[in-house]
Amino acid sequence: MTVKPPVPPFTLETAKQKVRLAQDAWNSRDPERVSQVYALNTHWRNRAEFVAGREAVVGFLTRKWQRELDYRLIKEIWAHDGNRIAVRFAYEWHDDSGNWFRSFGNENWEFDEQGLMINRHACINDTPIKESERAFFWPLGRRPDDHPELSHFGF
Repeated sequence: MTVKPPVPPFTLETAKQKVRLAQDAWNSRDPERVSQVYALNTHWRNRAEFVAGREAVVGFLTRKWQRELDYRLIKEIWAHDGNRIAVRFAYEWHDDSGNWFRSFGNENWEFDEQGLMINRHACINDTPIKESERAFFWPLGRRPDDHPELSHFGF
């Protein structure tokens, strides 16, 4: 049985760790890596799309990062209780025509006893931005520890 620490029940510190681990995985833009933190029978609502199962997560993320280029994400804990964590996030990306966007949203996560996510509910809004309005400037991959958190930007 796979265990993905930290596991519930979450403290503020372990919930923050879980959020940072999720942010790091998503910034890798590696669908296989990201999928490993989800239960085999995970259920998602992402915008208006429903995703069921880890294999479907890989397909969803593959499609996502084929169209959302130069993706950089910051997640921030909003609340936690027991086996649930709520986060808010923002990410920047551009399409294949060079149009930039900042996407904002909230996620509600529920975990099993092994620390695998069994439910993910995401609400996301996209805002077109000019390239000059971008705020997330780090090399693709993990957000550096010294890069400002989401609250710094006032989003």
